[in-house]
Amino acid sequence: MVWLTLLSSLAVVAFAAVLVVYLVAILRTLEAIGGRPTSYLAKIRLGVRAIESETGALAPQVARLNESASALLGGLQGVAKDLDNAAKALGGGR
Repeated sequence: MVWLTLLSSLAVVAFAAVLVVYLVAILRTLEAIGGRPTSYLAKIRLGVRAIESETGALAPQVARLNESASALLGGLQGVAKDLDNAAKALGGGR
């Protein structure tokens, strides 16, 4: 009975040791990917922030552009109606 308890305890300790070794290996890999300021993930994060700051002024300009394009669409639709009426008046809209 003592041997079985000792063997079970030894198995639990061995399992915990293997688990710790693999968790440390995973931690080292994750630190290499994104845990340091010189890592690839940190460089990507820096690039994304730079893009965000450089394109931050585009949103108000795009809103103004959309308003202008809507106004232009309305004007062009009016011109199209006028041209259609002129074509009908000249006999070309049969």
